Amino acid sequence: MVLHAGGDKRTQNQDIKLAKALARELSEIVVAKTKTRPWDVAEHLETGADMAAYLAAILEDGDSSLVTAALRDIARAKGMSAITRKTGMGRESLYKALSSQGNPELGTVLKVVRALGLKLHAPTEQNRIRPAHGHRPVA
Repeated sequence: MVLHAGGDKRTQNQDIKLAKALARELSEIVVAKTKTRPWDVAEHLETGADMAAYLAAILEDGDSSLVTAALRDIARAKGMSAITRKTGMGRESLYKALSSQGNPELGTVLKVVRALGLKLHAPTEQNRIRPAHGHRPVA
C-alpha cells in the first residue's frame, strides 16, 4: 500500500480509505491477469535422452510408485495411443496399470519400457549410471 505524504489531519482517514481501495483494485487487476497451471513433466520430456535420464533418476530412488509415475509421464509425452498400440494393451488397461493406484506386473512394466523405446539397465552399486550432464550421483 502506498500512502501519499503531504496531506493534512483533516483528510488523513479519507486518504487512507482511498489508498486501500486503490490497492484492492490493483490487486484484483494483477490477479485477474495472472494465469497459472500445474507443472507437467511430460511437457518437458522432448527427446529420448530426456526420457532415459528421467527414468534412470527415478530408478535410482528405488520407489516403485515413482517408477510407475515416471512411466506414465513418459507415455503421456510420447502419446498414450501410440504406446497402447506398441504394447498391445487396451487403452483402459494401460491407464489403469500406470495410474497412481496401479501396481503393474513386471511383464507390463517391461512391455511399456520397450514400447517407450527405453531399456532397463542394472549397474552394480559401484558402476551406477551417471546422471545427465556428467554429474556423479551423491552416495
